Amino acid sequence: MKNKTTLYLVQGAIIAALYATMTILQNVLLPGSASMAVQFRISEVLTILALYTPAAIPGLTIGCIIANISSLPALGPYDLIFGSLATLFATLLMYAFRNVRLFKLPVLSALMPALLNGIFVGFEIEFFFINNAAGFNFASFLVQGGLVALGELAVLFVLGLPLSRVIELNGLDKKLFAPKSK
Repeated sequence: MKNKTTLYLVQGAIIAALYATMTILQNVLLPGSASMAVQFRISEVLTILALYTPAAIPGLTIGCIIANISSLPALGPYDLIFGSLATLFATLLMYAFRNVRLFKLPVLSALMPALLNGIFVGFEIEFFFINNAAGFNFASFLVQGGLVALGELAVLFVLGLPLSRVIELNGLDKKLFAPKSK
């Protein structure tokens, strides 16, 4: 059991570090591209790892928290809360739907980050940044949520689904994520 627990902790830590590093580096090289309303956060491709190990769930959530801490001066605590919760719930659902396939691809799982980030981050943008004094505007929320979801869909369908195929075709899901027997 110790070997499985150690593997889980190491996987989660590596995934958290990769996610945070990729997001922060992207924001340094392309300011705002990973943290504004219209975003293409390349690190979101790592959410695909939630299909192969439950360690990705806390790993991605913690990685998102760390990445969003770097945005605190510009966005305040809002993205830290809403973006991280969206990641947590999306990865939980991705793991739950990991065996649902369309043409051998985890399409339903790949939709979860787009759906949940669209709702959570769309609400965050609408409520805290656009109309906080004027009140909540549902049409504007749909636009903001749609833009966030569009960026997520682009990352997961252009990069994530092909990554899942490469992982599975090369047996990396079993080599990298399955605990070794003694």
